[in-house]
Amino acid sequence: MAGRRPPHSHEVRAVSVFRPALSGDAEAAARAAILDCPILVVDDTAFNRTLIGAFLAEAGFRNVFFAKDGLEALEKIAERPPDLLILDIMMPGMDGFEVCRRLRADPEHADLPILVQTSLTSSEDRNKAFIAGTTDLVSKPLDRTELLARVRIHLESRVLIRHLQSYRARVEGELAIARSMHEHLLPSPTLCATLGSLAGVTLRSHTEISANLGGDLWGIVPLDDCRLGVFLLNMSGQGVSAAMNAFRMHTLLHELATDHGLDPAAMLATLNERAVDLLEEGQHATVIYGVIDGDAGQFVYAAADSAPPMLLPADGVEPRFGEAGGLAVGLAPGSRYQTETLPLPPGAVLALYSVAVLQALDAGGTGIGLGWVIGRAVAEGGGADGFASVVRSLTFALGSASRDDHTLVWIERSRP
Repeated sequence: MAGRRPPHSHEVRAVSVFRPALSGDAEAAARAAILDCPILVVDDTAFNRTLIGAFLAEAGFRNVFFAKDGLEALEKIAERPPDLLILDIMMPGMDGFEVCRRLRADPEHADLPILVQTSLTSSEDRNKAFIAGTTDLVSKPLDRTELLARVRIHLESRVLIRHLQSYRARVEGELAIARSMHEHLLPSPTLCATLGSLAGVTLRSHTEISANLGGDLWGIVPLDDCRLGVFLLNMSGQGVSAAMNAFRMHTLLHELATDHGLDPAAMLATLNERAVDLLEEGQHATVIYGVIDGDAGQFVYAAADSAPPMLLPADGVEPRFGEAGGLAVGLAPGSRYQTETLPLPPGAVLALYSVAVLQALDAGGTGIGLGWVIGRAVAEGGGADGFASVVRSLTFALGSASRDDHTLVWIERSRP
């Protein structure tokens, strides 16, 4: 803080401009809250302590206590931390400079506002005060208006920062809970192996949940002895609300699978009707739902504005992309969806993926496509090693290019 120019009385209004803007109700609440903030006044002169106390009491501050020197100030701060310290800089014994230095060396008091009252006039002395850790200066002899203005500024900022920290902690806690729920809902390797064997496929997946929770979620539902339902959805928006909506959609898809699991178009149409009533206006989800039929060797699906499914045959043929039309789920009642079919021959890989994967590949400027990445792995024999190769390539290619969730579902048909 060396070289910082101390603000003078005519700058008080300018200092307050830099406080974050509050709504009318929040501003009123902040002003009311500061009157109960504990304020410690430290001065070796009894008259000055009385004068400052009278100014503060007249302005409505109800929680003011006093110390007559630096040592007593540190003792009282340890017992009862204040929200503002009004400190005389020139005191016998431990002066205000040393009090500032000791407080700033303690992490618990590193951000305590310290308003120093001083008769020092030289720039060198004032800079020395700021170097020691002073937040602000008020000149002696004290001016009531200036003192109260600076007290209000620092306490309002203190209260606002406390509210923001509390809000941030609450949001981070909610995000952590939502992330845990998200991870719990993803199919486990054991479930993938058990259900995949029914349809003669191996299921693997890679999910990267962003710090903001992007709303990606995929799942599988058992249908009969040789057919398996699989879906991948992405909610609009981010954060806890997007995650909670994804959880609701996940529940609906599992519920609807009993009656509509073998008919993807009907599945999405019914899901849409339920989502229109469930989601708030403007919220929607892109979804792909399909049936893996082991006996028929095909993937029968319907899409609602999702990324197109991609098929890579085992013989090195160029990847084939399926259709992916349809309106996103939850936007409008009465939406209808088209059933599509992709062959799933032995050794082929079917990839379902979030749009963010392609967007991040493009944004990363890697010059490679998802089809090339998976195609190389298939050409090298597929399997667990091939999938691991794909994940490594995607991790390298995506990097930090996207702040959204990334999901890749790898469905490999067993070879005869």
